[in-house]
Amino acid sequence: MGRAYEVRKASIQKTGAAKAKLYSMYAREIYDAAKKGGTDPISNASLKHLMEKAKKEQVPGDIIKRAIDKVNSGVDENYDHARYEMFGPAGSTLIVDCLTDNVNRTISSIRAALNKCKSKMGVNGSVSFNYDNCAVIGFKALTEEETIDALIEGGVDVEDIEMNDDMVIIYGNPSDFNAIHEAISTKLPSVSFDVDEISAWLPKEKVTLTGEDLELFERLTNMLDEIEDVQNVFHNVA
Repeated sequence: MGRAYEVRKASIQKTGAAKAKLYSMYAREIYDAAKKGGTDPISNASLKHLMEKAKKEQVPGDIIKRAIDKVNSGVDENYDHARYEMFGPAGSTLIVDCLTDNVNRTISSIRAALNKCKSKMGVNGSVSFNYDNCAVIGFKALTEEETIDALIEGGVDVEDIEMNDDMVIIYGNPSDFNAIHEAISTKLPSVSFDVDEISAWLPKEKVTLTGEDLELFERLTNMLDEIEDVQNVFHNVA
């Protein structure tokens, strides 16, 4: 299948993780977005996006509300966004995005997982140069031509557009994420975004693993999924 499938696959690497982690992850992200950009989703596009995404993943409304109420009540929590690049078995690579209130705890947990899976940490840039960083937005009900017209009318340039069955997939610069949303929503007010990634890392080339290498890789991704601070895991394994 096309790149769109790989993006969706990457965005749900937490498959099998407890709902508690999913809820905690969104609570942190929503709190962080509200603290930095304000608690009104109308004027805070990042917060609006997170709230919509959380609802799609069936995060209870009271968890969303509590995260925003914490900001309104003056609760002061500090979270750092951290990205780690890794070398897995047999030429596999990973990019892991985290949101943490304790970087030392996070890196310690990640290193423990790497050590148990014959993998190692890379320096910044050692892996990401083999990936494209894109905003990826997928939806149905418009043709490719209609999508191009909508983007032109909205004054938005994108990197690529492709069809995946009946879904239109747009690849753009992460900084244009909101502009792409607005252009498509103006053309199709009832649109539902099936793929909705502000910053996805897409491998330029993929590798296929078998046997023990595949087992180690799957063990590594499962262990990373279990770390509470891990938000997303992107990799180059087909």
